[in-house]
Amino acid sequence: MKVRYSPVVLILAILSLLVAGCSAAQETSTPVPGAPTSTPVSGDQEGKVVTGKARVEEIEIMILESFPVQVNVVARGNLPDGCTTIDRIEQERQDNTILVTIATVRPADQACTEALVPFEEVISLDVVGLEAGTYTVDVNGVQDTFELAADNKLPAS
Repeated sequence: MKVRYSPVVLILAILSLLVAGCSAAQETSTPVPGAPTSTPVSGDQEGKVVTGKARVEEIEIMILESFPVQVNVVARGNLPDGCTTIDRIEQERQDNTILVTIATVRPADQACTEALVPFEEVISLDVVGLEAGTYTVDVNGVQDTFELAADNKLPAS
């Protein structure tokens, strides 16, 4: 004797499995490197923010034809959710390395979509006055190099 199931019963069974799988996946999420960190929100966190660093996937260095030479770095990546925004961009030079930090901020008391939000930032590097040589650019851990063929100093007036 064959057992026959109605199509409605089969569809309900499949939907039940899908819902069970989705809720299990949500309970065991893995933190994303570079994503902001936060703690559970309570009433006393109103107005507070969560800070972090933007997750940079790639950088591209562009040397502009000018004198003194101008160098831009294009940083592309993803913000971890719909509430996180780029707060500030800072750069500092250590020997022949230019360190660029893209800092992020988001409200601590706000519920956010958990979808990645792509970003692209064009950052003008402070290269006036640098001597000829090879320089490394590090943007939140992603690195590339460029070379100055001549000293990049303003002409004496």
